[in-house]
Amino acid sequence: MLALSLMGLLPPGARTRGEAWLAPRDNSGARVNLLALGERELTALRGRDIAMVFQEPMTALNPVMRIGAQIAEAVRAHNPRLGSSEVAKLTRQALERAAVPEPELRARQFPHQLSGGLRQRALIAMALAGGNPAPRLLIADEPTTALDVTVQEQILELLARLRRELGLALFFITHDLGVVAQVADRIAVMYAGRVVEEGPAREVLARPRHPYTAGLLRASPQLVRHKLEPIPGSVPQLTAMPPGCAFEPRCALRRPDCADAMPDLRAAGPSHFARCVLVELQPEETPR
Repeated sequence: MLALSLMGLLPPGARTRGEAWLAPRDNSGARVNLLALGERELTALRGRDIAMVFQEPMTALNPVMRIGAQIAEAVRAHNPRLGSSEVAKLTRQALERAAVPEPELRARQFPHQLSGGLRQRALIAMALAGGNPAPRLLIADEPTTALDVTVQEQILELLARLRRELGLALFFITHDLGVVAQVADRIAVMYAGRVVEEGPAREVLARPRHPYTAGLLRASPQLVRHKLEPIPGSVPQLTAMPPGCAFEPRCALRRPDCADAMPDLRAAGPSHFARCVLVELQPEETPR
């Protein structure tokens, strides 16, 4: 929902609040508040300055259009005056940039003719095709879901290379903490629609300051642990949220005041914040 809000792709009738600022690539221009833009302005930004790789390629790609034609649409959307030969050239370049082998052959194929990994690369190529040379922000919504471990590693390496070479910012959405540790500079942990902890990746993973983050780590497979520790209870319905901390009913460390009001994000260290009344404790005092 957060990613769709940034892209302006929420369903009709949905409302957003707050601010989401997109900085210029070279820091020479003005920042843009994405949530304050009209549809025409958002349409101009999508693909050119901010793009998204959706979670499931088979539903994100049009099954009755060839891969090349779908990427060419993204090229033409922001370059309407280009001739067909130039569009074809940029389409091929987008496929090559996404490390798609035999790009001319793949451009003539339909989505069902590609493997899961190639479909994901085609989506990445489409996301990059409208930028010049690439979007400033690339949102990747669980791009390694349903891929085997080898292909997952290849996709992560591709995204890391694109970050380095193109200087784009990567907003990576995932439930896999192993992937988080591999790709993230900063982590924002969300629970029931709110950020409950945010900070440098190493700091958050090594010293979590919110009980939910600590619970996620205890529930994740590790070589040195033989038994996983599940978090008891279930996520509350967003239409029936508790008055206090949303995690309070499931938290082993809850205090009476946790049920009174939702805590603000509190400083838990340099550039490290947690939405918990326990952050005033020293890290070594916060049980994991």
